[in-house]
Amino acid sequence: MASSPPPMPPDQENRNNEQPARKASSDFKCQQCGAKLTFKPGSQALVCQYCNFKNVIKASEEPIEELDYHEYLKKAEAGDVTEEKLYIKCNTCGAESTSEANVTSQECAFCGSEIVSTAHSKKLIKPRSLLPFKVTRNTARESYKTWLHSLWFAPNALKKKARLEASLNGIFVPYWTFDSITTSDYTGERGQYYYVTVTKTRTNAEGEQETYTERERRTRWYSTEGRVFNDFNDVLVLASRTLPRKYTEALEPWDLKNLAPYQDKYLSGFKAESYQVNLKKGFKLAKDIMDDEIRETIRRDIGGDEQRIHSVNTHYKNISFKHILLPVWLSAYRYHEKVYRFLVNARTGEVQGERPYSWVKITLAILAVIVVGAGIYYWHQSP
Repeated sequence: MASSPPPMPPDQENRNNEQPARKASSDFKCQQCGAKLTFKPGSQALVCQYCNFKNVIKASEEPIEELDYHEYLKKAEAGDVTEEKLYIKCNTCGAESTSEANVTSQECAFCGSEIVSTAHSKKLIKPRSLLPFKVTRNTARESYKTWLHSLWFAPNALKKKARLEASLNGIFVPYWTFDSITTSDYTGERGQYYYVTVTKTRTNAEGEQETYTERERRTRWYSTEGRVFNDFNDVLVLASRTLPRKYTEALEPWDLKNLAPYQDKYLSGFKAESYQVNLKKGFKLAKDIMDDEIRETIRRDIGGDEQRIHSVNTHYKNISFKHILLPVWLSAYRYHEKVYRFLVNARTGEVQGERPYSWVKITLAILAVIVVGAGIYYWHQSP
């Protein structure tokens, strides 16, 4: 009997595992015609696209719990809390998303490149909850077309892409959420405004020098120190490096109160990206997010009219986390060797996107304005 793989060290939490992967459990067959059932956005069922057979997903009664951060790191080190799945990697953008074992050629949903590769297995921390797709593909596609057609000076090739059936992909994007109670000791200064009357000189309308008085605001600074407390809940951290953080943050807020316990059925018909930011790095990013709010709390505690913060020393207690998947409709288009992406929050319909500009159109528009302006000028100058 083959021996089991050795435990993973913490820094190899998301490296490839060489053992054969089990067959994906998300291949659900229609009981009537044998076709693959896929999850229908906005419903609680798997539906056959050929005979419309429905398989209702029973709501799980498993609680969505916050997991102890430090304890979980120990378990991850021993490989006790990971799962093994098949992923296919794009060599262009580096995205890794779930794949079926018999698929060797497909288009990358994240950058539009052709992927010709064999799926490999990875052991990763299991997602425990997700938000199912709610916005339908047709609704997202109409939003996509409306957005594209509203763009000024967009290349024609970009608008053509909107008519392609395969241009919009449903992706589950990996995230971490973190909870923590923080205690922050700080030193700083509190600024209090006061006003003084000063005498100045100026040149009047007759060209003569004259004096006048004016009140000026000044700041008196006082040294201060103190301690503040914060209670953070569901600090959201993107665990992907493939999608632009600027636009994924703009997709927020997410209705995290409606998270459902993870079931493979929700993923049927969609792809799920594997996380590239592991748990430790995720918490480091969460601390950066927390720091902004901690500093705001410190400023309020310092009070006064202005505040200066010299030092902050924060202790984190009761750290817990969730690994979750959030649904996004995504279209990727390459233009002049650069990737542009359009994203739709598949819960709220919020739209965000990158766009290229056609400098030919912009140049022609500028020339047209110059020609029209010159024509108007010469028309007014003519006798």
